[in-house]
Amino acid sequence: MIEILNRLVSALEDSLGEDLTVDAFARRSGTTEYHLRRMFSSLAGMPVSEYVRRRRMTVAAADVIGGEDLLTIAVRYGYGSTEAFGRAFRVVHGAGLAEVRRDGGPLRSQSQLRFRLTVEGSTAMDARILERPDFRLIGHAARVPLIHEGVNPHIQNHITSLPATEHERLKQLGNTDPAGLLQVSADLDPDYTEGTELTYLHGVAVDAETPAPDDLDVIELPAGTWAVFRTSGQHPKALQDGFAATATEWFPANPWRLRPGPSIVSILDRADDFSTATCDIWLPVERG
Repeated sequence: MIEILNRLVSALEDSLGEDLTVDAFARRSGTTEYHLRRMFSSLAGMPVSEYVRRRRMTVAAADVIGGEDLLTIAVRYGYGSTEAFGRAFRVVHGAGLAEVRRDGGPLRSQSQLRFRLTVEGSTAMDARILERPDFRLIGHAARVPLIHEGVNPHIQNHITSLPATEHERLKQLGNTDPAGLLQVSADLDPDYTEGTELTYLHGVAVDAETPAPDDLDVIELPAGTWAVFRTSGQHPKALQDGFAATATEWFPANPWRLRPGPSIVSILDRADDFSTATCDIWLPVERG
């Protein structure tokens, strides 16, 4: 996977003036666009689209300072007008075209990325690969923004708005793995961009034959393979670190890739104040 990511970076560098079709590149490389975008975002800390914009504006800055016609420069880097080019330029550099042309800056550079796998070997990830038949997730869903670090207040508000009796009712409805009350994130942006919306479901898993009560939301899941990772410690930090480690450590070292589908967190044990917790992370996977 690391080699594929570096080849993607080279391909992007060769096509800064046009939009590279990531899907076609992924298929030529023997992987999927979904997995490639998720791994790039997780390891680079930004989606492919943001990296391309930063690189374009880094390279374009030299042309702007050089005094070439601005529309010619804009078209060279894939923009249809000087205005659109100027807006993108300002977002990256924090300064407008005229200011940079006059003063030579300020400029913010995005170096060309190089992905490397650092093998430490000090901590083994606790993972299981499970084949699961069709099942469904039922519960209460809400659209919330994606937040990478810390407690997501939108999710917290959604959960606390439910009465205690509803949590108990959901627990009684669950009848298959993953067990217990679940934190489900579905419809995620493939680039995993912070601030994009996702569907969050607070609920339980039931087998495919179990009917869902009319007042609950349902996510149907087809039969497939799941990778399950155990995390334990300070909450939610240990859980978020576990998610990050799947991208930085586990997927690059194993013959599996993400397939489209929700990520599921099963809370196995927790402190009364939720300051610490032991969780299982369920991710839908397929052989790479």
